[in-house]
Amino acid sequence: MSEPFSKISVVMPVYNGANYIREAVESILNQTFTDFEFIVIDDCSTDRSWEILTKYANQDQRVKLFKNEENLGVTKSLNKGLKLAQGDYIARQDADDVSLPERFEKQ
Repeated sequence: MSEPFSKISVVMPVYNGANYIREAVESILNQTFTDFEFIVIDDCSTDRSWEILTKYANQDQRVKLFKNEENLGVTKSLNKGLKLAQGDYIARQDADDVSLPERFEKQ
């Protein structure tokens, strides 16, 4: 039996989000609909964002972590994530956003 939904690509740019990134990431990883890839673009953060994100990427294969070589800003980082996305649908998440558990299932 085929799945009722197509794969989703979640794209999240991050710049110096260490103070709130955990809640944002966990709100995505704890979705009731689980067929997604989570593309995270670190835009040369100078805080502990990369270290925190690396731990999540090592624990969950859905997290695909990328780091810009130079600070590109949110728009170019999002565009980079869109180019990397392989899902049929795109969901956008900011590093300081928290998604309700049924967000993907309902959308």
